[in-house]
Amino acid sequence: MNPELSNFATRLRGLMADFQSPISNRQFSNLALELFALQFKQNPAYQKICVTRNLTPETVKDWTQIPAVPTRAFKELELTSIPPQARTAVFHSSGTTEQKPSRHFHCAESLAVYEASLWQWFAAHFQFPISNFQSQAGAADGLSKLAIGSWRLAILTPPPEQAPHSSLVHMFETARQQFGGGASVPASQPEFLGKLDSDGAWTLDFGATLAALAENSKLKTQNPKLLLGTAFSFVHLLDYLTERDLRVELTPGSCVMETGGYKNRSRILPKAELHALITERLGVPRENIICEYGMSELSSQAYASSAGAFHFPPWARVQIISPETGREVGEGETGLIRIFDLANIFSVAAIQTEDLGVRRGDGFELIGCAQLAEPRGCSLMAA
Repeated sequence: MNPELSNFATRLRGLMADFQSPISNRQFSNLALELFALQFKQNPAYQKICVTRNLTPETVKDWTQIPAVPTRAFKELELTSIPPQARTAVFHSSGTTEQKPSRHFHCAESLAVYEASLWQWFAAHFQFPISNFQSQAGAADGLSKLAIGSWRLAILTPPPEQAPHSSLVHMFETARQQFGGGASVPASQPEFLGKLDSDGAWTLDFGATLAALAENSKLKTQNPKLLLGTAFSFVHLLDYLTERDLRVELTPGSCVMETGGYKNRSRILPKAELHALITERLGVPRENIICEYGMSELSSQAYASSAGAFHFPPWARVQIISPETGREVGEGETGLIRIFDLANIFSVAAIQTEDLGVRRGDGFELIGCAQLAEPRGCSLMAA
């Protein structure tokens, strides 16, 4: 691999490990400009895009001027600095099967950055109550307050071997390994509860799901559950419970993380209605429901509480851009979401999405896909 990109990756992982220390706007801009120069040099497809726009490392003076690549470009171009022989994984976008997917290529080094980025920010949003669990002494990456393995995971997606090109499944598998790798879970009680149907679409093994959610019901000491899944997977589960008039009272302290949209795989529910059903049928209060925003073209994710704004980690920045003017909108205004992700070292750091958001300080409220944009993994309705 290119030693300059490798050096940048090493330094960024150091910042991630100490992410409680804020990254100032000046520091972020300096890092972004450094990375832009490296990507301009090492990523031929990106260089052509930049030259066409007359934007080069010599003319760009601030991170907000770095050329952003539309997500659809990942469908047609190999936007990577990783040579073909070094590529060990590729993540695809999660639209319908009829669409040509985006391709985000990875190697061992880029996956290490991706996993460091996702775990640090994931862990920050799912800290466990110290009063309920013993702290694990000597936990890696300064996460000694995180009682790894104390929660029981229930993942509403297929396992990695059935979805090798899903960045979301890779994310969940990374979290699963950090939480103990399932060592305390019997083989008869898998943590991945999804499967593929005959068309290759994701569905649930309802029997295994109900067994997993109720596995501790007869124990005096019950572990809280952490349910991870897409919005449409939760709809499948909730519809199954509603049709049978079933309710599962999860252990107090249990949490839910829902992400993505519906992809024509279920009926569409507004976020408030979906979360109300999660509370009604699973016993998880609204304040314990976390929303995640991510995509295959990124290496970092944003999180929001059930009623709050999304925020990316300190090594990423977001802008809400007017589609009419190309400029950043004001507070409370709607535009397209543009993300600058320093963890995207070996591809492109500046990504222009087709998703609409409302600017909320340094975060955003997700609205959905822009009208007339090609449907993809996001929800096609107002949140």
